[in-house]
Amino acid sequence: MTPLGDLLARRIAQTGPITLADYMAECLLHPEHGYYTTREPFGTTGDFTTAPEISQMFGEMLGLCLAQVWLDQGGGAFTLAELGPGRGTLMADILRATKGVPGFHAAADLVMVEASPRLRALQAERVPARHVETVHDLPDGPLFLVANEFFDALPIRQFVRDSAGWRERMVGPDLTLGLSAPLTLQSLAYRLDDTQDGDVVEICPQAIPIMEAVAARVAQGGLALIVDYGGWRSRGDTFQALSGHAFADPFAAPGRADLTAHVDFEALALAAAPCTHHYTTQGRLLAALGIGLRAERLAARGDAPAHLSALERLTDPAQMGELFKALAITPPAAPPPPGFA
Repeated sequence: MTPLGDLLARRIAQTGPITLADYMAECLLHPEHGYYTTREPFGTTGDFTTAPEISQMFGEMLGLCLAQVWLDQGGGAFTLAELGPGRGTLMADILRATKGVPGFHAAADLVMVEASPRLRALQAERVPARHVETVHDLPDGPLFLVANEFFDALPIRQFVRDSAGWRERMVGPDLTLGLSAPLTLQSLAYRLDDTQDGDVVEICPQAIPIMEAVAARVAQGGLALIVDYGGWRSRGDTFQALSGHAFADPFAAPGRADLTAHVDFEALALAAAPCTHHYTTQGRLLAALGIGLRAERLAARGDAPAHLSALERLTDPAQMGELFKALAITPPAAPPPPGFA
């Protein structure tokens, strides 16, 4: 048991079982023992590798999509922001890909949404941006935003359907899951039509106000690009831990493994109303944006196997191409952005 595990076990023994969301939040963000407080999760030496770390092409394609929509909307001043920027790799690639777009950089107020002082320092080494702690701190007005593998790390709650309605999965004193007493949840009433006894539905309470804040700004102009693993409408237990690029027991070493869950893109889209949403897979989006041609050009300059391997990993349905989805949020009645038609 880890020091954080001991703390959680004592807390639960004193005050009772906690929700899975509480458990995730403590494991990821505890100020002394939390995963993001104490570890470097990214890259080959960490626990997982994100798309921007696989290849510069990922950020380049998203950057060109953002810039084209900015041009289509007539230009003008805007906020260029990223949620959960990691080491700053994605935004650095976006900026490099768009430096030739006349006026784009000059019009952009570059903001990184990051609460971790350690990660802020890493991002500052790559990107000349100012930082805010939450999406609610972003300026009002047109917003062009990217969020790659951000929502999957937000804490979730799990509910199990039974004949009485729902029971919530709770973490007990021995750090194992049990079930609450039967609950009547109006927010999940619509899920009674497409679930059966024993089915698991996950909700992410923090995601809704974040999307509402993003949409309030995008409605004034802009685009939000959200890329993550998940699907349309939550069903099933997707709670998982990653350690050393392999799946692990989420309860074995609290604070020492990354905890995530699949993103429910339907919930994000509904929270973004009245903005328009567009949805596709990562593989189809990148292909439509021209990543194949970009890979060929990079390969012609050298290290062809690495670039072609990265292309396959990002777009192949058997790798990241189908598991990862892309959601675009645009102003009401706006046309689909490039790649989403």
